[in-house]
Amino acid sequence: MPEYLETTVGKFTFRVATDRLYTGQGIWVKPETKGSVRVGLADFPQQSNGDIAFASVKPAGTKLEAGESLADIETIKAMVELLSPVGGTVVEVNPALDLQPEIVNQDPYDRGWLAIMETTDLEADCARLLEPSAYFSVMLGQLQEELKKL
Repeated sequence: MPEYLETTVGKFTFRVATDRLYTGQGIWVKPETKGSVRVGLADFPQQSNGDIAFASVKPAGTKLEAGESLADIETIKAMVELLSPVGGTVVEVNPALDLQPEIVNQDPYDRGWLAIMETTDLEADCARLLEPSAYFSVMLGQLQEELKKL
């Protein structure tokens, strides 16, 4: 189990796992075997967008550059495009997403992962990603902006 940075606002608790890297959009990257990473959606964006009704991830074999569309999720609030945090090839898509897309809401840092990717340049990609504490600060700023809208 990873350790978490967390904050609570009202009845909502938002967690950031400390054992992975993040994009500013809230996509997490967890290194697996040499050159491959597991990719998922962080706690804050999955809670902010609401219950996930449908998740469509690019199929295994798809080659992507960092910043290209990796997945689309449909929630009760919006259709959200998720951009690939790394360049490489999708080697596996979480099979649970077909029957249980809500697993991303229920367990975003473990069973709710989106894809496993074989990276083309992990070192360069990781240099562009945020450490957990930096993403936690970004998330707090996004949370403050959301609270202003209420």
